[in-house]
Amino acid sequence: MEKKGYVYILASRRNGTLYIGVTSNLVRRVWEHREGVSPGFAEKYGCKTLVYYEAFDDIVGAIQREKALKEWRRAWKLRLIEDGNPTWRDLWVDICTP
Repeated sequence: MEKKGYVYILASRRNGTLYIGVTSNLVRRVWEHREGVSPGFAEKYGCKTLVYYEAFDDIVGAIQREKALKEWRRAWKLRLIEDGNPTWRDLWVDICTP
């Protein structure tokens, strides 16, 4: 059985730098970004605010969606975020509460 997958978007601030990632454990991965455990793009540009995520039945679907989102124009990504999270609220609390 394949693991569940997630694609997520972190932001440095409203309309700031965006980071798109994929994981099988959303809580762990976002925590790693927030704590600076994973050096790389997100850490370099201060992308620590979870502003968007989608859940998939398997990691393959999440990887396909991540690749597609990375091809999108920036304006489309901003619209995607604002359609579901118009205030750019940090969704970290939502994924940490049972």
